[in-house]
Amino acid sequence: MKLSKGISIIFIVLFSFSNSIFAQFGFAHEIGVIAGPVAFQSDYGQRLNFSTNAGNSGMGIGIIHYLNFSYRADCNCYTPDTYFNDHFKLRTELSYNKTELKHFGASVDPRSNSTFSRNLRGMRGSTAVTNVGMQLEYYPFSIRDFTATTGALAPFISLGGQFSYYTPRAYSLLGKLEDFTIPKYLAPSEGRPHGYTNESGTVLSIVSSVGTRYKLAPHSDFMVDLRLQYYFSNWVDGLNPDPKRYLENKSNDWLVWFNVGYIYYL
Repeated sequence: MKLSKGISIIFIVLFSFSNSIFAQFGFAHEIGVIAGPVAFQSDYGQRLNFSTNAGNSGMGIGIIHYLNFSYRADCNCYTPDTYFNDHFKLRTELSYNKTELKHFGASVDPRSNSTFSRNLRGMRGSTAVTNVGMQLEYYPFSIRDFTATTGALAPFISLGGQFSYYTPRAYSLLGKLEDFTIPKYLAPSEGRPHGYTNESGTVLSIVSSVGTRYKLAPHSDFMVDLRLQYYFSNWVDGLNPDPKRYLENKSNDWLVWFNVGYIYYL
């Protein structure tokens, strides 16, 4: 409850901050909701393996707010016709995603009865991540023309940053994880007693998206969006074997999120 309240406060502060900066210009506001599948790229599974990419997936949801620089809400009129006003929007977001994780690939081949394979097959994990942040979206075609045309498309790309709170869980179906895992997850790693953790934490990330809007009606859009989010930590999934010894696990965690959304113009 305290975490949820804290994240909500951060989102309100970000919204108020962006709103206060541009309030004197009377820029218009948009609000929306997004949802879709998440593919989490982590230390679970085999790198560049299709089963890993498809299997370690979850769902994400979010609420979003836009500052629309091309339109003035206070006078029901357009802003000065500058390139920035007609091609950029500022997006603020609060989102949540959760992914169930397990190992895939040759190391967990069901035909193998080795202790190593059995322990990996029995290992499970999950991570739940709450994100709050901003992105600047760039529209190569005129936002004004799109706004005035029902049925039009408005492709965009974006770049921004987010602050995230993550809660990982690593466990084994066979018993205590300390007794049923492989040595590299038991060795100390980056100041922690093991190469796994069930401790929550915070992390910064960089976010980039590509997508498009479809004009449903004068005051509403449908949106599809493909996001890449890179976390500046390798603990988000709860696994981080010592990167100095296990070079195959040196990359930080990241995810791909395909979402659809509905946006309403206030």
